[in-house]
Amino acid sequence: MNSTWPFLTADTPPIPARIKQRDEDFMVEEVPRYAPCGDGDHSYLLIEKVGVTTRRAVLDIARALGVSPSAIGVAGQKDARGITRQMISVQGVDSARVRSLVLPRITILDEARHRTKLRTGSLRANRFTVRLRNMPAERIRDVQTLLNVLGHRGVPNYFGPQRFGMRGDTWEVGRTLLRGDFDGAVAFIVGRPTDADIGSVRRARELAAAGRFAEAARTWPDGFRDCARLCRLLVRTGGDTQRAIFALDRRVLTFYVSAYQAWLFNRVLAARVTTLDRILVGDLVLSHTTGAIVHAENQEAEQSRAARFEISPTGPIAGYAMEVPRGEPAAIENRIFEEAGVSLLKLPRMGPLTCVGDRRPLRFRPQETSVETGSDDIGANLKLRFTLPPGCYATSLLREICKGQLSDGQLTSADTEL
Repeated sequence: MNSTWPFLTADTPPIPARIKQRDEDFMVEEVPRYAPCGDGDHSYLLIEKVGVTTRRAVLDIARALGVSPSAIGVAGQKDARGITRQMISVQGVDSARVRSLVLPRITILDEARHRTKLRTGSLRANRFTVRLRNMPAERIRDVQTLLNVLGHRGVPNYFGPQRFGMRGDTWEVGRTLLRGDFDGAVAFIVGRPTDADIGSVRRARELAAAGRFAEAARTWPDGFRDCARLCRLLVRTGGDTQRAIFALDRRVLTFYVSAYQAWLFNRVLAARVTTLDRILVGDLVLSHTTGAIVHAENQEAEQSRAARFEISPTGPIAGYAMEVPRGEPAAIENRIFEEAGVSLLKLPRMGPLTCVGDRRPLRFRPQETSVETGSDDIGANLKLRFTLPPGCYATSLLREICKGQLSDGQLTSADTEL
């Protein structure tokens, strides 16, 4: 887990623990924004998936039903590792046929009809149950203390390691794309082998780095379909990296660009993390009640609202149309953009690399938190329950507790799917 970004609770020593030793050690349940109305052309499925990404589940369900993946809607993307309950929608398929689906690692728990497709972000929250193992018993009280602090001041709203990929370099792909360095982007995506690459993945990267793209395409293992496709495109285009890159699925390019935007946001948050609950004059603040974002003018009044967690300062999701703060917050963001060589006005306004821009709160508040000790056949564990707003990462909360000493095993190829 990434421990390079600074912590809010740095004064509390790390609490070592182990996570995801079993699938049931990490469970997440989506809390939908609305319930299906009961009629319409879209079938809303409540699914439970185990050890498979949301994208993989969508592809498997689409294949089983004989529909295009684009006919399936999801509210949120979830990782492979763990157990997830989430809603998806499928258009134009009979209810009985959907209910009869039998798929590996995917269970249909319920089905209802609705008139519109499920859209990304149609969530009220995500509810987590996490088991931490191998934690020193004498540190359990510290966990509760940290949860109290984070509930009062907020959790730093860092984008988690999921956004930056197994090698942690998806943001660098996005940066090279936005700079028009397509050779560099190809090198990051399919070349540049590192110690993090093993087996056939390392061999595929070595072949691609040597320009042997046809061989590399045949070497990539399952779970690296986009890498294999890029290698095939490089063969087809005679090594024209720009043409090959732009022939990729737009979703893939959007992912890389969003990873760079996330990295820039994390840098701004890192600069303000120790005072993330403090409102500065000129801040753009988010109302947690209405979702409105406005400039903070009266620091004393706004600080009182922040103390009640009614509002929070925001950071940048860089884009040409992003609203900008004033004063000290603007100076912080401008310094980071300048260091990164980013000009908001020069970011793409159209095409697959479009950066519209947005604002994101610097913190979030965990709700419904609880701590419970227990044990099973492999030993004692600490069970954490908490509910987070959509778009916020459980790993951001856990990293404040464990601070780089949370062991979660090796990432698998499934975790690299976009």
